Amino acid sequence: MLLKHHRMQLPREVIVGNGTIERVAEILHRLGFSESALIIAGSKTYSIAGKTVKELLEEEGMEVNTFLVEAATVKDVEAVEERIEALKPQIVFGVGGGTKIDVAKCGSARQEVPFVSVPTTASHDGIASPLSSVKGFEKPYSVMAQAPLAIIADTNIIMQAPWDFAISGCGDVIAKLTAVKDWKLAHEEKNEYYGGYAASLALMSAKLVTQNAEIMKPDNEEGLRVLLEALISCGVSMSIAGSSRPCSGSEHMFSHALDIVRPNHAMHGHQCGVGAILMACLQRANWRGIRDTLRKLGAPTNAHELGVEKDEIVKALMMAATIRPDRYTILSRHSLSIEACEKLAKTTEVI
Repeated sequence: MLLKHHRMQLPREVIVGNGTIERVAEILHRLGFSESALIIAGSKTYSIAGKTVKELLEEEGMEVNTFLVEAATVKDVEAVEERIEALKPQIVFGVGGGTKIDVAKCGSARQEVPFVSVPTTASHDGIASPLSSVKGFEKPYSVMAQAPLAIIADTNIIMQAPWDFAISGCGDVIAKLTAVKDWKLAHEEKNEYYGGYAASLALMSAKLVTQNAEIMKPDNEEGLRVLLEALISCGVSMSIAGSSRPCSGSEHMFSHALDIVRPNHAMHGHQCGVGAILMACLQRANWRGIRDTLRKLGAPTNAHELGVEKDEIVKALMMAATIRPDRYTILSRHSLSIEACEKLAKTTEVI
């Protein structure tokens, strides 16, 4: 089989640790940017980290503008694009959690301007991936944007966020266990391209978080560093694969379906963790091991802990296969009836 080419876009600089934000000007200088920047942030994340980035760059004589967004919709992306067109910055910063980084990433990619990721939480792998999750596109899942040119993850800043964000990040990483199985299945049954290196990187990230579950606690910087490195590795695995395949399978389809059934409710990583329990059971994999790790981390493992109704879990399971009909997963193999969905959710104690 002749493989179609795909583009691998990787970060040039990744810096993780306490106080790394102080090195923002040095990193930009090393990357060859010294004139102008645009910071995309939310009102909260601007005060947490964006203001510091602005001041540090202005001290070096750079012209720095800011643009605040509060959501991740197509309108927000278009507004960011307009600012980029008007200001013509050399580089765009995304400062914040998932939504701010996704909007900055998507807007900058569409305007062909490089982008730097400055996460203020560790809630999912979007901090390092080449994909953006933006509401309002024709698809209810992530779209290809661009990988960050640099990632500046300051553990001192990220540790100030509510710990639930980090638990969500752990759930998103653990979900790679089922995503990679789905990818392998698509390779075996549909001859889809499968990248062993990208898959191994995603699996290793999931195993590292699993092995270090004991130290994933608030105020434990070592645990947070493990999580950040795992999330960044997941982002890199998607860049190497040229798609979200190593990190997003049937468990993500369940999460996207649950977003439709019960919008803006639970965190993405929490939903993916519960999705991984359900899909691992369908895959005849160790779903109890996934559930036990999530419990150890203090992550949700059932409908009650997600704060959703039992029938909403069943509805999302019924809908999951329709989210990405182009993506072959374990759900493509099973045409699940409502009774089968109920049975699966009960067997795994999700309901």
